[in-house]
Amino acid sequence: MSKQVYISADYSEDSGDREVVEVLNQWGTDDNHKVDFIDMSKVASGSVSNDPDCCICDLKSEFNRQINASSAVIFIVGDKTASRTAGSNCLRAGNSQMFCECTPYKQNTNGTKPCKVISTVTPGPNDNVGNINSFSYLKHEFEQAKKKEKNIIILYNSLRKESSWLPSYMKDFENDAVPFWIRNMYGTKVGNYSYIKEVLGYD
Repeated sequence: MSKQVYISADYSEDSGDREVVEVLNQWGTDDNHKVDFIDMSKVASGSVSNDPDCCICDLKSEFNRQINASSAVIFIVGDKTASRTAGSNCLRAGNSQMFCECTPYKQNTNGTKPCKVISTVTPGPNDNVGNINSFSYLKHEFEQAKKKEKNIIILYNSLRKESSWLPSYMKDFENDAVPFWIRNMYGTKVGNYSYIKEVLGYD
């Protein structure tokens, strides 16, 4: 049975963690592995990001919806994860609408637009993490997964535990974070398929 699994990672072209995501997605589609999961993190495919007026708050709302629909959330932690700030420059957090402007998602060349959020509310204990905040996208995803008590899996893009790479907001999960990569009997670096299969609850 397919599991809906959200994957959070740094997708930067030059220094991100796409390699791990590609292996996970391969496991979910090939005939050699039995981890049949659905990568719910592909927000750019047929989502709100296609709207030319898509802003930071719209993406965070989409992340909330995708995470809520998932049974587990995998966080890939690389050596740049803790320093990533994309998504944190929402001026509306703590300011009135009239003083805020926003750059729509991937529309930097078109300049800024007045903030479209008329009013904000403080989320209740059972609500989603509010989409108007100064969190980075990565932190927002983590806080939503934690608040909704999802099965959180933290994987280092490394052959060893790299505790110093963990962002401060993940420190409580340090003991559970593991390296994604291992060496097989031939000394080749491969993904730890057995571990992923186990933590996702596959037999």
